[in-house]
Amino acid sequence: MDPNALAFLGAGIGAGLVALGAGLGIGRLAGPAMEGSARQPEAAGDIRTSMIIAAALIEGVALFGLVICILLATK
Repeated sequence: MDPNALAFLGAGIGAGLVALGAGLGIGRLAGPAMEGSARQPEAAGDIRTSMIIAAALIEGVALFGLVICILLATK
């Protein structure tokens, strides 16, 4: 089997896993944050700020994963 074909396969699987992981991570973050905002509306600003920071960190990790997959696919 061609090594480049395996690199493309690995990059495709990796990109899919990265997207799935980021989606699940943000979903697990947003649900409880919205629930907390509904229970305590006065804390909604603090909860929103914390949620945005955590979502940015999750997206940053996802971006690094996708860059690695692109580098693997173009080697």
